Amino acid sequence: MQVQGFKAAAVAAGIRYADRLDLGMIFSTTPAVAAGVFTMNTVKAAPVLLDQQRLLTGKAQAVLVNSGNANACTGQQGMDLAVATGSFAAKALNIDPGLVQIASTGVIGEQIKEEPFERAMPGLVKALSADGFDDLAKAIMTTDLVPKIATATIDVLGTEVSLLGVAKGSGMIMPNMATMLGFIVTDVAIEQPLLDQLLKVAVERSFNRITVDGDTSTNDMVLVMANGAAGNTALSDPNSEAVHDFAEALNSICLDLARKIVVDGEGATKFVTIRVTGAESEASAVQAARTIANSALVKTAFFGEDANWGRIIAALGRSGCSFRQENVAISFDAVQLVKQGLFIGGDCEEEATKVMKQKAFDVTIDLGEGECCGEVYTCDFSYDYVKINADYRS
Repeated sequence: MQVQGFKAAAVAAGIRYADRLDLGMIFSTTPAVAAGVFTMNTVKAAPVLLDQQRLLTGKAQAVLVNSGNANACTGQQGMDLAVATGSFAAKALNIDPGLVQIASTGVIGEQIKEEPFERAMPGLVKALSADGFDDLAKAIMTTDLVPKIATATIDVLGTEVSLLGVAKGSGMIMPNMATMLGFIVTDVAIEQPLLDQLLKVAVERSFNRITVDGDTSTNDMVLVMANGAAGNTALSDPNSEAVHDFAEALNSICLDLARKIVVDGEGATKFVTIRVTGAESEASAVQAARTIANSALVKTAFFGEDANWGRIIAALGRSGCSFRQENVAISFDAVQLVKQGLFIGGDCEEEATKVMKQKAFDVTIDLGEGECCGEVYTCDFSYDYVKINADYRS
């Protein structure tokens, strides 16, 4: 799918490995209103710090992204590199450097050289194409096994509007803001403060509800650019039906990408939705679900296809969520194992084990305390997760 006024490309710049797509670009033919959500990790990569400063203008026209090196914990040299590479891109595109967003992903703590960026820039800009997002999605992969793309087309005030998102993420995933890297482009015309508001809501209900290993990266970011090329009357009223429709599409893009990250979690063999119902508040439900979803004991039980509900209720008990044990019910899909805080018995554990042999299933924990609910998406811990992360830098 194409989005009016946007192009993308990727090349093999040799940043870490030879003959592998590792440098990508997104370009809007006109300056776009832009918004971003960034990692809450106190340790932030140079690109994150630079982008946060530049986004204060609410405008962007290009994104330059590399894989293989995170440019994190690299001091002033790393910041100088981020500024320099953005300048290479701005010069090649003939735009203001302040309109270039920078993103990096890969190994933390290693310095990165300017030369591969400068050498590859002319070819990267020349390769820009409306159909270049597939290559871009491949270029930002690290331990990812598959590229991640999501699209949507909607009617906004009688005008067709398109959205396209790409993301990367497989390990070091429990964003406290966003995902590892996510870029969304749309040709809708929209006021910047409203776009910023809608992105934050979309991220909270998607990227902030996933976990692979409970780790928040130094480089996490989600950027959205809207260039208005669709020609609709600019969206400005948050209560209008048109804004509601656009928000639903944006939410859908973010949730699709977030789910794909969990499915592609390092070494993952299961996609599991942890759903907590009957909570006193949504925040409490999400807190409980996230604690369960991050439990190494729970996640290894998922891998072993062991319906060990004791690990689930133990994680629930340390979550800080308010509940009474005698009210708790636990089910795997439609198979209930626990009622009023106690094991039901019979053949329910055998039936639950059958559920766990599926590639995807739900675990529902009903607290019996209120009317609120929340979901977090997670995966299992397999042998391969340890193997991948034991020698990641090699």
